[in-house]
Amino acid sequence: MLLPVYLIGYMGAGKTTVGRLLAQKLGWHFVDLDDAFAEINGLTTADCIRRYGVEAFRRLEKDCVEKLSELPIEKVIYATGGGYPCWEDNMDCLLELGTSIYLRWRPEHLAHRIELSGVDKRPILQQKHGENLLRFVEWQMSGREEYYSRANYIVDAPLGEYGESADEEIAEYLYNLITNN
Repeated sequence: MLLPVYLIGYMGAGKTTVGRLLAQKLGWHFVDLDDAFAEINGLTTADCIRRYGVEAFRRLEKDCVEKLSELPIEKVIYATGGGYPCWEDNMDCLLELGTSIYLRWRPEHLAHRIELSGVDKRPILQQKHGENLLRFVEWQMSGREEYYSRANYIVDAPLGEYGESADEEIAEYLYNLITNN
């Protein structure tokens, strides 16, 4: 398996939670690209989008990933932003830089998880709740699936579970996948 490992998927898929759990199990480093973005650029992803727009944010986000890829650390789990793989040639870059793993959830489960984590923290979801949120997630996922599905591995979330136990189950599955490859 080519290192580092990049977790991709829609917002609310558990990339950060699973990434932290997995890195801890492996004894590796973990980097949430949103946190790294804030550290490198001096503002959060949400503030950047509000202030400069999505295009400017995506350029800075790509620069952030490129800077991090130059660090001499291989054993890293990165949690990407949900839209990162879908912009320009970013998915090609992830496939060249390491191993990408798509955490795939059904849209209704994602909408539920997003509601639980707080819609208002996410600029593009402002004022979207319930059925409106679900329709938005379905619509956005329909455009992103072609990018996400190019990942080296696709891991389907456990059916019927939405919370921490699902994230722990996914992390355990990924631990076994990585240690056996």
